[in-house]
Amino acid sequence: MTEPGTHEFTVAGTRDVHIGRVVGLRIDEVVMPDGTSATREVIEHLGAVAVVALDDDGQVTLIHQYRHPIGRRLWELPAGLIDHEGEDPVGTARRELVEEAGLAAADWSTLVDVAASPGFTDEVVRVFLARGLSEVDREVLGEEEADLVIRRFPLAEAVRMALAGELVNGATVGGVLAAHAVVTGAAASRPADAPWRDRPARFAARKES
Repeated sequence: MTEPGTHEFTVAGTRDVHIGRVVGLRIDEVVMPDGTSATREVIEHLGAVAVVALDDDGQVTLIHQYRHPIGRRLWELPAGLIDHEGEDPVGTARRELVEEAGLAAADWSTLVDVAASPGFTDEVVRVFLARGLSEVDREVLGEEEADLVIRRFPLAEAVRMALAGELVNGATVGGVLAAHAVVTGAAASRPADAPWRDRPARFAARKES
């Protein structure tokens, strides 16, 4: 038995169960500190970005959209998948902000990186702060995006919604609270191109191969 915190959790074997369009499911046999192995189900994900678009009046744009696994519509930040291996996350965020909210932004910075549920998935969402906003034509792609409702909320109201359980999407909650910390001077954001240690890569590599 190794000292706590020093064991290397190596993978003794792995097999694919499902490889879909957005996610893959694999099963790993992971070597435990006592030498035995344990089965771990892992959902691979493309990775995603979300955007706190904050206007000059201190209002944040949220979208109301249907989320089938939850079974209802949720208020969320504009967000989207990083579709290709090596794609620039800021470029993805710019595209999604146009498509979902009809907005462009002049100033970008990184707020937080949110691991959705690291017990079973490698999905991590990078949340950006976008300022210097201007309205542009939306690019509606498909019936789902046509159903979106777009609304601006005072940032303080969005914080209240998060703490009241009215916002439940992890990246949205983290992004709203982080933006409030930055705006109030409690913390500083990072550069838009800040290193992203935990950016998902395995599923994107599968798609490109």
